[in-house]
Amino acid sequence: MATLARNKLTSRPSEMVFDKDDLTDFRDTFSKFDRDGNGHVTAEELKDVFSDLGEGVPAYQIRDMLNEVDIDQNGTVEFEEFLTLLKKVRAGKIDSQFVSVVDRVEKVCKQGGTSSRSAEGTTHSFADAEILAFTDFINSTLASDPDVQDLLPIDMEDHDALCKAGRNGLIYCKLINFAAEDTIDPRAINTKQLNTFKIQENLTLAINSAASIGINVVNIGADDLSKGTQHLVLGFLWQIIRIGLLSSVNLQASPGLSSLMEGHEDAQELMALSPDTLLLRWVNFHLERSGCVHRVTNFGDDFADSEAYIYLLRSIAPAEHTMTLAALDIGDLTQRAEAMLADADKMGCRKFVTANDVTSANVKLNMAFVAHMFNMYPAMETAEGGPGGAGGAGGAGIDLDEIEESREDRTFRNWMNSMGVRPRVNRLYNDLADGMVILQLEDKVKPGCVNWDKVNKPPFKSLGSNMKKIENCNYAIEVANELKFSVVSIGGQDIYNGIPVLTLAVVWQLMRAHTISILQQLSDEAITDPQIVEWANNKLSKAGKSTSITGFKDPSISSALCVIDLVDAIKPKSVDYSFVTAGETEDEQLSNSKYAVSMARKIGAGVYALPEDLVEVKPKMVMTIFACLMARDMSNKKKK
Repeated sequence: MATLARNKLTSRPSEMVFDKDDLTDFRDTFSKFDRDGNGHVTAEELKDVFSDLGEGVPAYQIRDMLNEVDIDQNGTVEFEEFLTLLKKVRAGKIDSQFVSVVDRVEKVCKQGGTSSRSAEGTTHSFADAEILAFTDFINSTLASDPDVQDLLPIDMEDHDALCKAGRNGLIYCKLINFAAEDTIDPRAINTKQLNTFKIQENLTLAINSAASIGINVVNIGADDLSKGTQHLVLGFLWQIIRIGLLSSVNLQASPGLSSLMEGHEDAQELMALSPDTLLLRWVNFHLERSGCVHRVTNFGDDFADSEAYIYLLRSIAPAEHTMTLAALDIGDLTQRAEAMLADADKMGCRKFVTANDVTSANVKLNMAFVAHMFNMYPAMETAEGGPGGAGGAGGAGIDLDEIEESREDRTFRNWMNSMGVRPRVNRLYNDLADGMVILQLEDKVKPGCVNWDKVNKPPFKSLGSNMKKIENCNYAIEVANELKFSVVSIGGQDIYNGIPVLTLAVVWQLMRAHTISILQQLSDEAITDPQIVEWANNKLSKAGKSTSITGFKDPSISSALCVIDLVDAIKPKSVDYSFVTAGETEDEQLSNSKYAVSMARKIGAGVYALPEDLVEVKPKMVMTIFACLMARDMSNKKKK
C-alpha cells in the first residue's frame, strides 16, 4: 500500500502532447478495459480482464489498482486519467501495477484477441467488429425509413462509411427514436435541402435528445459527430443501440422475467438488478431448462466456446425450428461458432456478432446478440402460464403498478446517467443507496466540494458493507447541507433505505442546482426563479410575441405556446408555425409540447423535462425548461 500511495497520480494531462498514432493506440488499448464502451473502467470490468487472462484477483487488489490511477477518486478510470498514467510511465516517474496489466492484455491481443480461447496467430480489432455490427444493425433497423433512403445501405466494406453516413445527423436522430420512442418529434428534424446550418441543428438535436434518455454525452459535441471522430461516434452509437436493446428487459415490458426470481427475492429486488445481469439470468434459466450443466457469469469468455449459445438457441427456438446440439461436436471453435450462427440465422436472429467476435470474447457485441435474441424469443411464461415476452401481462401475481418507474423517476435517472455518473443508474432508489452517485453529482454541481478521501469506495467488502454505504450517504447529506440544500429532515439512512419522497427531495435539488450553476457560469450574479420569469417575458415581448407567463405554475403553459414562442425569440424563424395548434384540447397541448421540447433541444437547450411536464404544468420541470432556454440565450450573447 505504501508503494501505491507514493505512486498515486495527482495531475491531469492537460499539458501532454501525444502524436496521432499514439492516441489511436492508447484509445484502442483503453477500449479493451472499457468493456461497455461508456468511457469509464470500473472494478467489475477490471475483474473481467483478469478473468480473460485466466486469473482470479481479490477485490482489494482490484480496488488498489483502480485507486492508483483514479485521480478524481470517483471509483472509475477515465481515458484522461489513463493518459496521465502512461505519460508518467514513459517519463520513468512511476512503476504501475495497472500498466503491467495493460502490457499483458496487449500481448494477448496481438497473439489473438482478449480471450484465452482465441485462435493463435490472428489479430482482431474490436473497433472494426463494432463498425460491422453497428452498420448491419442500422441498415436493417432503418431500412424502411423514407428520410434516410439516400444514406442506406451503408457500405459494410468501407470502415469509414459509418461515420460519414452519420454526419448530417439524420441517422442519429432516427436511432434515438428507435431506442426511446417519441423522444424526438419528427417535425423538428431537418430532412431536406440540408446545408451546414441545418446539419448542425440536427446534430445538436441528436446530442441533447440523447442526453435526455440517459446517454453520457460529456465531451461529445456536434463537431465531433460532424467530423466523424471514430471512437466518439462508436461510443455514441453503442449507447443508443444499447438503450434500445435493453428497453424490454424489465417486468413491465416482459412480465415473464418474474420466473428469474431466486430464493426469497421479490419483484423489487429483481428489478434492482441491472439489465445486463437480468440477461445473464435469462440465459442461465434456459441453460438449465435445456440440460446444460454450465452457467454464464459474463458476456465474454463464458460464451467464447459457443456452448451457451447452442443450448440457448435450442431452448428458445419456436416449434417450427428444430435446433440440435450437433454443433458441439465441432472441435474448432471458430467453425463451431459459424454453425451456431447458421442456426441463429434460421430463426432470423443472427445479428451483431461474427464467429470471430464470439471466439474472441467481445463483451459488447455478445451482450447485444443476447439482448437481440431475448427481444425476439424470450420464451418465458408468467406464473399464470400466460406469455411472458414483451407486451405480456401479469407475472407471478405481481402488481406492475407498484414497481413501474414513474415519469419523474425516469427523468431524474436519465439526467444522472447523462452526467456520466458511475455506475450507471438503472433503478433510482436502489442505485443511490451507497451514496456514490449523489456524491459524484454534488462534485459536478460544485467541483471540489466532495473530499473523496472521506468516501468509502466500491467494491465493498461483504463484512460491514451496509455501514460503509450509510457512512457515504451521511456524508452526501453533509455536503448537501454545505451546498445550502434543504435537508433538515433528511438523513443518510433515508437515502440508504430508498425512501422515495426524501430521496427525490435531494435529487431534485441537485438537478436544480446543476441547472442554475450553468446559468451562473454565464452571469455575474446569482439567478433566481423570478429573474428567469422576468427574462422570459422580456424576451417574448421584444420579439413581438403575445404570450407571457406569471410563473412556473401558470396554467397557460399547458398549451406550450409560450415555450414555442420563446424558442423562436431566441433563434428567429427556427419554428415552423404551421405545425403549431391553438393548444385548446389535450391532444393539441401534447402535440405542441412535443414540438416545443424537441425545438428547444434543437437550438441547443439541454432540456431533460418531458412534453407531459408542460401539459400537466409540473412547476419544477417547467422551471428547468425555462432555465435551460435562458442559458442558451445567454450563451448566444456571450459568443457574440
